[in-house]
Amino acid sequence: MNRYEALLALNTRGKEETIKDTIERLENVLKAEGAAIEQVQRLEKRELAYETDHLKSAYFVNFVFEAAPTAIDKLRSKLKLDNDILLQNYLKLPTKKASAPTAA
Repeated sequence: MNRYEALLALNTRGKEETIKDTIERLENVLKAEGAAIEQVQRLEKRELAYETDHLKSAYFVNFVFEAAPTAIDKLRSKLKLDNDILLQNYLKLPTKKASAPTAA
């Protein structure tokens, strides 16, 4: 299992009140592919660097999770078909180091 970070830009046009439901649905998609979610960061609505699909802003959410390397390709393919997702980016993170016991 590797640690990953997934940054997703969500299309919120006319759906601002359903962001929470969309994020929960995406968490379930990650879990269905065998991901163990460590952290969900809601980064709020931000302006895009360039207009895409006639949108000037998107709601960004960042997931930190552990998954098998093969899960990333499956997630990328599955989420590419989701109309609520404008952009997706995955980054492999270093493994968490166990904290060293402190001397008393």
